[in-house]
This record gives sequence, structure tokens and C-alpha cells, in this order.
Amino acid sequence: MADAKIDVLTIGNAIVDVFAKVDDSFLTQEGMDKAIMHLVDADRSAYLYGKLPGDRQHISGGSCCNTAVGVASLGGNGAFIGKVADDDLGGIYRSDLEKANVNYATQPLMHGTATARSMIVITPDGERTMNTYLGACQELTVRDIEADEDQISRAAITFMEGYLWDPAEAKRAFVKAAELAHKHGKKTGITLSDPFCVGRFRDEFVDLIRSGTIDVLLANDEEIKSLYEVSDLNEAVAAVQKDCSTVAITLGSEGAMAIKDGEVTKVPAVKVDNVEDVTGAGDLFASGFLLGLAREKDMAYSLSLGCLCASEIISHVGARPDVVLADLASKAGLSI
Repeated sequence: MADAKIDVLTIGNAIVDVFAKVDDSFLTQEGMDKAIMHLVDADRSAYLYGKLPGDRQHISGGSCCNTAVGVASLGGNGAFIGKVADDDLGGIYRSDLEKANVNYATQPLMHGTATARSMIVITPDGERTMNTYLGACQELTVRDIEADEDQISRAAITFMEGYLWDPAEAKRAFVKAAELAHKHGKKTGITLSDPFCVGRFRDEFVDLIRSGTIDVLLANDEEIKSLYEVSDLNEAVAAVQKDCSTVAITLGSEGAMAIKDGEVTKVPAVKVDNVEDVTGAGDLFASGFLLGLAREKDMAYSLSLGCLCASEIISHVGARPDVVLADLASKAGLSI
């Protein structure tokens, strides 16, 4: 329904993850260094995609896309804004989000670069070698954000990834989205994405947070320490609580903590017998934590829901839940 409330609207890079199993000889033949992420151009991307085995698997990806899918799996109303091209992979991306019950209405790029894809080849030893082409996902503009103002106006939280700070136009789109959210009396959030991203844009991120553009900040312990250039987490916590009203920090096996209006809340991690793959753990923590905030739950509940979602993701390979997260939450006494 056009007037239905959206719990969490995420904005980020729209990247199709393409998984394929190959032998080591494939890496040698195609000149790839094992277990490395290679950034590739359009020609190399098209060439490699054509070389992949026919049983390759396609999944709509990108950090904030993963978060929106997690919100939907929890039974929340999730939405995503991100740019794909008007091509086959763009169609796959849109279809995959529809299957995941995520609202996605961003208009595709009609002319120019192709849909972004990360071609992840998996060798028999389980190692992943990535070849990423950023393509159309870097073409998100202010116009795309303005076209989605209706969705932003209905979202309790509009949440964006730090990776958007790389392309200049996407940065402007990011700021416009925050302006529109606040115009409609709604909250904004950001994830710092990774320590390298923080290193590139530290001063700009601090200015963004201090300006009041951001209401909710998510980071892991390394990212938050990098933001304030300190080696002690307590120092980082003391600094960030002066700059942002609501902060959540993930602490790996130690769980997570939140600082809201100067009050610190900590919860333990959910025990996982076998950690298979930590890819997407932060994305899915965000799903639970942000949905808790959107439903006006307290910090302990929101943190616990985030940690539960993260625990499910790290128990298997891939950044998508293997179970319906709403069922998992219900069993844990965390029904939304």
C-alpha cells in the first residue's frame, strides 16, 4: 500500500553477487590471485562473467541491501534505494528483492554503465576470490532520492552505508536523503562500513555526525576507534556520545553495546558452535537493531535482536539468512 509505514529504508550500493565453483586451474588461467578482491573494469567484468560456469548463482547484494532483506525476514517492512542498469543483471537484482519482500522502486540506469556485480569464485578449499565491477551502483543521484521522497517520508529510519561517500554524486544523494527524512520528522542512520572507509573520510564523517545530519550511528569497535583515532574503546565511547544521540557498537564475540543519551547498555553475543563465515554479520546486526529502534523498543532489546541476527548469518556461508528470522526471534523471546 502506498501509505503503509516502512520500518527501515536503506540506501546503498546495489551489487549482484555472482557465486560460482571453480578449480584452481581457473584462477591460473584467468590470472587471479587467490582469496583477493580484485576491482575490475567493464570489459574485464563482461569477459569473466562469460567465462563462469553455467550453474552460477545470483543474489542481490551490497551491505544496505542485506540489511533491508534482514528487516523483511524479521517481519518488518524493509525498503531499499540503490542503482542498477536496465540490463539482465539489473532485472535479476530487482526480482530477487521482490522475492525477499523488500520494497525497491529506484528507476534503472537506461544508458551507460552495466549493473554492478561481484563475481565470487569458490575453489575446492573453500577460498573465495572476488572480482568486483562497481558499474551502475555508483550512478545514484539526488534525482533518484527525490523520486523516492514518498518512501523516505514513510520510513521510521533512513539508513545509509559509508561506502556511499566514495562517489561525489552519491555523497550528495546521501545528504539529500537525510534532509528529506528530517523534513518529514523521521530519523537517519549510517554505518561506517569498514576501517578503510573511515580512514578515507574521517573528518567528513565526524562533521556529518556533529552537524545533526545523522541520528543513529552503527560501527564495530575497530571502526569507532579509527573514527576518533584512539586505541582504547572507552576513549572512543566517551568521544562519540558527545557527538551522536544513539550509537551501537558491535564487539564480535563480546556482543554489542549501545550508547543512548549518555546511557550505556551492553548485551552478550549469541553463542554459535561453528562460525562458518562472518560476511554480512554487521549488515544483519543492523537489521535487528534498526528494526528494534523503528518499533520503539529499548536498547537492550534492539541490541539482542541485532546479535541474534548476526549469529544466524555467521553460522553458515553467505550474507542471507538460512531461516526466517522472525521465527528465530520468536523462539528466542524477541518477537517484534
